[in-house]
Amino acid sequence: MQRNEKEEMRQRMEEGRLYQPNDEEITQRQFACMEKMYAYNATHAMEQEKRQALLQEMLAEVGEGCYIEAPFYSNWGGSHVHFGNHVYANFHFTAVDDGHIYIGDSVMIGPNVTIATAGHPVEPSLRRQAIQYNADVHIGANVWIGAGAVILPGVTIGENTVIGGGSVVTKDIPANVVAVGNPCRVLRPIGEKDREFYFRDRRIDLPLE
Repeated sequence: MQRNEKEEMRQRMEEGRLYQPNDEEITQRQFACMEKMYAYNATHAMEQEKRQALLQEMLAEVGEGCYIEAPFYSNWGGSHVHFGNHVYANFHFTAVDDGHIYIGDSVMIGPNVTIATAGHPVEPSLRRQAIQYNADVHIGANVWIGAGAVILPGVTIGENTVIGGGSVVTKDIPANVVAVGNPCRVLRPIGEKDREFYFRDRRIDLPLE
C-alpha cells in the first residue's frame, strides 16, 4: 500500500468513515499503545504511584483522582479515552476505543462494563473484508454505569443518569434519569424519593449536598 493510501486509511479511521483496521501502519500504532495497558495490568494493588503514572501515559486525558481497577482492556490501550476528574472504573472495564470515549467528572463505572466505539457494516461483503467504522461515545458528569452494562457506538448519556446493571445502551439517554434494560430505556426520572431513600426502604442518613 502506498504511503498516501496509508495516510488516507488513518484519516478515514479518525473521521468515522469506513476503513480497513488491519492496515499495517494502524496496527503498529495500536500495538504500541497497548503495551502500556499490559504493563498497567501487571501492577499490584499496592503500586498506586506506578498505576497513576501509567494512567497519565495511557489515556488521552486524565483528570485528578481517577482510578481504573486492573485488569483494564482497551483496543488502543486507552489512548482514545478521555477522563474528567474523579472517574472510577471497577474490574474488567473494556474500552473499545478505536474511536474516542469522553467521560465526565465523577463518573462511576461498575465491573465488567464495555464501552464500544467500533462497529462493522451489516452488508456481508464489507464484513468479509473486516471493514470497520467508529462513532464516539460521550458520558456526562456524575453518571453511574451499573455492572455488566454495554454502551454501543455513537451513544451520548446525559449527566447524573444511572444506567442499570446489564443494560445494553443502543441510543442516547437523557440527563437525570434511571434507565435500564435491553435495549436500554428510561425507567423514570431521578426525583424526591431518591433524596430520601438510597435502596428500597433504607433511608438516607448522611447529609446531602
